[in-house]
Amino acid sequence: MAQSYHELPKTYNPADFEERIYQNWCDKGYFTPDPTSDAEHFSVVIPPPNVTGQLHMGHALDETLQDILVRHKRMQGYNTLWVPGTDHAGIATQIKVEEQLRVNEGLTRYDLGREKFLERVWDWKNRYGDRIISQLKKLGASCDWTRERFTMDEGCSRAVREVFVNLYDKGLIYRGHRIINWCPHCLTALSDAEVEYKDQPGHFWHIKYPIKGEDGYVVVATTRPETMFGDTAVAVNPEDEDMKHLIGKTLILPAVGREIPVIADDYVEIGFGTGCVKITPAHDPNDFLVGQRHNLEQIKVMNDDATMNAYAGKYEGMDRYECRKALVADLEADGFLIKAEPHDHNVGTCYRCGTTVEPMTSDQWFVKMKPLAEPAIEAVENGSINFIPERFSKNYFNWMNNILDWCISRQLWWGHRIPAFYCDDCGEMTVSKEDITVCPKCGKPVRQEEDVLDTWFSSALWPFSTLGWPDQTEDLAKYYPTSVLVTGYDIITFWVSRMIFSGLEHMGEKPFSTVFIHGLVRDAQGRKMSKSLGNGIDPLEIIAKYGADALRFALATGNSPGNDMRFSDEKIEAARNFANKLWNASRFVRMNLTIDDATLPPIEDMATEDKWILTRYNETVKAVNDSLESFEVGVALSTLYDFTWDVFCDWYIELAKARLNDKESEANVVAQKVICHVLTGILKLLHPFMPFITEEIYQSLPHDESEESIMIARYPAFDETLLFPEDTERMNVIIDAIRAIRNRRSEMNIVPSRRAKVYIATAHPEYFPASSAVFFQRLASASEVEVAEGFESRLSADETVQIVTAAATILLPLSDIIDVEKEKARLSAEQKKLEGEIARLSAKLSNEGFVAKAPAAVVEGERAKLEKYRENLAGVISALEKLN
Repeated sequence: MAQSYHELPKTYNPADFEERIYQNWCDKGYFTPDPTSDAEHFSVVIPPPNVTGQLHMGHALDETLQDILVRHKRMQGYNTLWVPGTDHAGIATQIKVEEQLRVNEGLTRYDLGREKFLERVWDWKNRYGDRIISQLKKLGASCDWTRERFTMDEGCSRAVREVFVNLYDKGLIYRGHRIINWCPHCLTALSDAEVEYKDQPGHFWHIKYPIKGEDGYVVVATTRPETMFGDTAVAVNPEDEDMKHLIGKTLILPAVGREIPVIADDYVEIGFGTGCVKITPAHDPNDFLVGQRHNLEQIKVMNDDATMNAYAGKYEGMDRYECRKALVADLEADGFLIKAEPHDHNVGTCYRCGTTVEPMTSDQWFVKMKPLAEPAIEAVENGSINFIPERFSKNYFNWMNNILDWCISRQLWWGHRIPAFYCDDCGEMTVSKEDITVCPKCGKPVRQEEDVLDTWFSSALWPFSTLGWPDQTEDLAKYYPTSVLVTGYDIITFWVSRMIFSGLEHMGEKPFSTVFIHGLVRDAQGRKMSKSLGNGIDPLEIIAKYGADALRFALATGNSPGNDMRFSDEKIEAARNFANKLWNASRFVRMNLTIDDATLPPIEDMATEDKWILTRYNETVKAVNDSLESFEVGVALSTLYDFTWDVFCDWYIELAKARLNDKESEANVVAQKVICHVLTGILKLLHPFMPFITEEIYQSLPHDESEESIMIARYPAFDETLLFPEDTERMNVIIDAIRAIRNRRSEMNIVPSRRAKVYIATAHPEYFPASSAVFFQRLASASEVEVAEGFESRLSADETVQIVTAAATILLPLSDIIDVEKEKARLSAEQKKLEGEIARLSAKLSNEGFVAKAPAAVVEGERAKLEKYRENLAGVISALEKLN
């Protein structure tokens, strides 16, 4: 054995080598693609984690799946690029820094001013921003860290300005007074995609609106009575026979006294509710549209923090819910409240903080979505972009076909400041790619828009901004469009849809061909992980305790595209057990190697078991590659697990031990070469899933100098020349026979040390050559083996245990495996004991008092015991009959 191949320690301890191996990969530049390569490219951009973030199980799953695909393609010879980076996370980052200011210094951002506050945010980013990157490295992510990006770095910021100005010049970005989603806690507008709808208990308050000049009134029902201060009309359907007589009348708004008209609009659904709908254009998106059709006044009744403003009269300054309570009490006292019906309704909440969103009118910036959405819809419809699984394209179509204009302005300081400049002298507004200080129209000073862009605006450009756009770089030419996007189903609307229309609009080409959707990581009970449930699992703690490979293995196990997965202690323990099994098997192989070259020996020198394992290995190679190509990561890993544990470790190593122990024979070298070849192949197949342990073991085995790291070794490919169907069938016959003998001996509680002669009666003696005897001796506790067409003349049925397989009848002499008299005595005692238990339970269950009074579960338990005892007794009697 050459000195360069190190020994493996007795105990698998990932902490001993994971960090060392990762640093070596980085030092050698393995993650960076060869700029001179003409190979087909495979490129992926990481869904950028928030710069505020710490690695959670969702990240761990997302990055593990990406790394599996990337490592697989890299080993297949693709020119592979995985671009890493982080997102500036506007709201989340600003809130975190503001909280630190408040707690540590008793200051607000306004105390510092915009410029000083942004310096603090950049300081925070520079101090903590690399935390999640270092955590991704602990997981083993093989990103090209030389190309790490940040959504607010100079290049990405240039791309954002380029896109904004281009869309503005095309009339696709505009500033307008529209109804938007407002978060009173984050104090910013939200896009529709940032609103999460939750069922909340509430009420329908039925309120009288008096008709001016008459004794009558109309009844409106509302879930938000505090908005009635902004009512500017009541609408009825013009086709509603019961209500159309009200059209044109004037109502008196309760608690306010202001006059409002009754208008006709088919927005009102006939037969729903009271038939009369209060119209509040400044606080409801549907009412806003009605108000535009009828030129109604927009009265905004709340401040940005959802307290009531001067339009609320005596309720001014109250929180919206405090106002609601006080107003309802006053309406009831004044005789305007008819009833309050309990009503559960879908309420919009802020995706970031969970606060109930308040619809209100505001001056904001919008992207006109319909012209951008149409080609993006077509790209998925015509198969240019595929969702895996395909069912998630329905989520995409549902969003894109019903899309409203995208509100992109945010009332924050941290983010890409909107490049619009206002001249207060002449009223000119200028949108510019470069900062300007004077008005191009009148030459007077200008001020820049205070608002910043939605974080998702820059994220939407990620597949091409990270590759150098708007410059026409080599990276952009080589790696765009990217190959696949791996992401969760929860951000199809936030991110996937926006990347698709942005890529098509600005690059003239799709951003990726495939969207590989994964589910959420849930706890062992299927619940979503959350702080409130206390069921969150820290992946860094798992890595510290079990190693990154075990975490990756557990996350990939059973993974099916689009489906949520459950994470449990059992999964991580099983992953650790598999790693231990692989480590120990590799140590055994390593200790039995004297070769420096693992090239396969000539076929004619191979034994049947060698050809069998090579066939099974080749079948595994094909199945794993096929599964990975179709993104069935869980299926690929399951195939590998079964082959490694059940076929290679439990069977082939045992079958090869006789030759490995015979150090002087030529067969010994053949066995070494085959076992080393297959183990090395297993390590390569497993490497995308478990990169660290496979590298550490690989470095202890003979390998080609051109493949100095398993990371850059060639991934195994199916080889038809290494399929041996006849030898495989023969070996399967032997394995079936050994397995059948072992099962029968186990059923009879015969210890392995008690050996028995094995008689094999078969019409195909060629399947059981003399060379196979050693397998039966080593694996089936055979003292010797005899093969013939039959043994009727020498052995009677009463004297043997008969085991039938597809190819043979196997006979084990009873006298070899048991002491007949002792076994008879044991079985008789067992029979007596079982008969006693059966009699006792039968009497108990015949007692009507017990059956009537005992809990049903207890009664059923006793019945199940009785049935089990009867089954056991039948088995004991059958065994006794065979011995008599």
